[in-house]
Amino acid sequence: MIRLVLVDDEPMVLAHLRTILESAEDITVAGQAQDGAEAVEAVVRHRPHVVLMDLRMPGVDGLTAIEWITKLPEPPAVVALTTFDADSYVLRALQAGASGFLVKSTPPEDLIGLVRVAADGHTVLSPEAARRLVAASGDVRRRTEEARRRLVGLTEREVDVLACLGYGLSNADIAAKLHLSEATVKSYVSRMLVKLGCANRTQAGLLAHEADLLRP
Repeated sequence: MIRLVLVDDEPMVLAHLRTILESAEDITVAGQAQDGAEAVEAVVRHRPHVVLMDLRMPGVDGLTAIEWITKLPEPPAVVALTTFDADSYVLRALQAGASGFLVKSTPPEDLIGLVRVAADGHTVLSPEAARRLVAASGDVRRRTEEARRRLVGLTEREVDVLACLGYGLSNADIAAKLHLSEATVKSYVSRMLVKLGCANRTQAGLLAHEADLLRP
């Protein structure tokens, strides 16, 4: 059973999300919160697998809560909730450690599927969305140069794996694409995250976009 914590300052949004997500037999909403401070308390209390986190809230906002939650021992996957996919807060949320983001207007069946993806430890971020976020971040050339400098210590194979993370591929998909075992891919990813100073696969995938490793 996937345990969720929902965070949004609008009670109607919380009720809507809860109704949709608890219609799935393998998902339960263990707790909910209406600001970032309550969110951290709910995560500590309920130990969820996934947190859906609104970014713009009064008091302690979602960005601050994400930073706190991702520093907890064995943190859950935190997926940012936003009303539009070019929100500048989303990029900051990913840099703070979020596993991806969802637009609040996501169709119910897609929302349930993406929560399952997040619970499995995968990125909830399409390559198209990542491109839009990077393009909307401003000064793309400077960000590309900085990202490429961070890749200097990677081997050629690690760069290949990094590009696959940018496409949102799972370890199994990367193994098939690069003709490696899943265990080898897992080792590459773990080592690469340390080298790059990335907290998770999503941050690494975003870096692949910033370094312009992918092509539309």
